[in-house]
Amino acid sequence: MSSTEVPRQGEAASSTGDVAGPPDIEGCLARLRSSLPERSVITDRQKLLTYECDGLASHRTVPAVVVLPESAEQVAATVASCSEHGVPFVARGSGTGLSAGALPRSDGVLVVTSRMRRILEIDIDNERAVVEPGVINLDVTRAAAPHGYYFAPDPSSQQVCSVGGNVAENSGGAHCLKYGFTTNHVLSMTVVTASGETVELGGPTRDAPGYDLLGAFVGSEGTLGVVTSITVRLLRRPENVRTLLAGFASTDEAGETVSAIIAAGVTPAAIEMMDQLSIAAAEQAVRCGYPEGAGAVLIVELDGPEAEVAHTFTEVRRHCEEHGAFEIRSAADEAERALIWKGRKSAFAAVGRISPDYIVQDGVIPRTALPEVLRRIAELSARSGVRVANVFHAGDGNLHPLVLFDGSVPGAAERAEEVSGAILELCVEHGGSITGEHGVGADKVRYMGRMFTPQDLDTMQYLRCAFDPAGMCNPGKVFPTPRLCGEVPGPRRGAHPLAEAGLADEF
Repeated sequence: MSSTEVPRQGEAASSTGDVAGPPDIEGCLARLRSSLPERSVITDRQKLLTYECDGLASHRTVPAVVVLPESAEQVAATVASCSEHGVPFVARGSGTGLSAGALPRSDGVLVVTSRMRRILEIDIDNERAVVEPGVINLDVTRAAAPHGYYFAPDPSSQQVCSVGGNVAENSGGAHCLKYGFTTNHVLSMTVVTASGETVELGGPTRDAPGYDLLGAFVGSEGTLGVVTSITVRLLRRPENVRTLLAGFASTDEAGETVSAIIAAGVTPAAIEMMDQLSIAAAEQAVRCGYPEGAGAVLIVELDGPEAEVAHTFTEVRRHCEEHGAFEIRSAADEAERALIWKGRKSAFAAVGRISPDYIVQDGVIPRTALPEVLRRIAELSARSGVRVANVFHAGDGNLHPLVLFDGSVPGAAERAEEVSGAILELCVEHGGSITGEHGVGADKVRYMGRMFTPQDLDTMQYLRCAFDPAGMCNPGKVFPTPRLCGEVPGPRRGAHPLAEAGLADEF
């Protein structure tokens, strides 16, 4: 191959430039064992089963090898070994993802960063912290709290999810309405590229010169490399926080209230909505004491200077009353605030009390479309006989429908999948997106073509190939087909060569 040719995605380029054959997993394993501690390399099948899926358990694959590096140097050594032997690899943090983004490869290495849990620096003078990728999200806030600071991104799983995973998925959380997603809170990263090279992305300031490679990496779902350290922004704790809980007869009224609040120029830290079914589940699970008989509840949190919060709280309360709230509560102290949030934060797990199985979906719609889309979801549910519980970040239109089913009933899982897909179609139809914060992973690749043109997908693929021309880094995720690096854009004719050789799947 000449120096100007680009390796095809899914095939490894050797150090001499020749395209290698199938993955040499035995050669890779031998090098891993020689360069890493024995405890860091797992091949026992019973132990490997621990890592066969992420939080979306409907997708399962047992990896060939699991590596648990304890340092950035060990990550680089692992990736370099995979690159040398043409072995695909997948990075994983705590495994709480909900799109099969960390689904392993049966012929590959799973790089688990859960042992890299050091908070390397808390730099209050510059309002930042440096952490390893396995650090738990909430632990950053706990470390910064004595100084009066916190880390803003707060996924519902923040007690267990890792910052490296947050970076991969560009995670949000309840407070992303005001404070933005993970990408708004990352200043720089140290990254191991697909070839095993260690590079720095970003810088100490909020806007480093040159192309925004940092922005490209955040939310790339592990397809561009493995992060080994992250410098994150810390925010000063607000002077005042007030949390309101409002009960409504229907989701229509609650949805109209959300639009009215935002239209009035009020930007709460968070606006969350739960419907009747999700409320019932939360009550069974954690006894959160939400208004009895509510068809929907809104949780609205306001923060900032005390005078501003007092004014906006009055505004929010007025909009709730004008749109039919039959009960409004304000948390009197931190304990009451925590109880209000407890029902919302436990909602995903709580539906296990009312259904043996469920699909956690994730889509986005314009706020003004909330009432219409929720009615359409209700119609889908009634027509199919599949129950749907709705929990979502109402302020930015990020839906999390929970599609309930019993996997022991023949055909139930298939019907649930159909309803789940139809909900995503609704989101796109109303000008939204197939994902807001859970990512595409392996679960939603088949819907990417509904949202993007082939030209769009080709452009994204070119970027991916610039980082990983051999296609070794989390292959099979995000894109609906394993397109080749350097391939001419446009419709493909005939079978993909990798699929034909049994080395890749087409969706």
